[in-house]
Amino acid sequence: MIDLDDVDRGLLRALVLDAGLSAGELGRRFGLSQPAAWRRIKRLEDAGVIAGRRLDVDRSALGFGVTVFLGVKLATKGRVSLEDFERAVKAIPEVQVVQHVLGLFDYRLRVVARDIADFERVLRRRIMTLPGVGQVEANVLLTEERRPGPLG
Repeated sequence: MIDLDDVDRGLLRALVLDAGLSAGELGRRFGLSQPAAWRRIKRLEDAGVIAGRRLDVDRSALGFGVTVFLGVKLATKGRVSLEDFERAVKAIPEVQVVQHVLGLFDYRLRVVARDIADFERVLRRRIMTLPGVGQVEANVLLTEERRPGPLG
């Protein structure tokens, strides 16, 4: 674990809200020179605190207006069925996130589709035919609020 001071936490908060900020802009905001801000960011990256930067794409602007969270319970459990399921589900482009979880379901999937009819096609033709799939529960996303987490 790395020791963080107030400036480090401020840099992290700013980058969580806008990962595209330059070291120069961050330096101006926090009273640092551009090289000093860059060194701090580099130290946070090297320590694994900053694991990467992401591009936030507006799915609806690309024609994907429906997001569905699926809970998937496998009919048979075992190392082979888990690996087969994971390998097959990762090959479906509409499946954006695959989470292996504890609880009622074995997996939680985030699936995007153009509309409900498109989602039904993906569900019937791709997801329900995956190896080991037993029970599936769908929850359609209505709204989403992004929270910056404990640093915000």
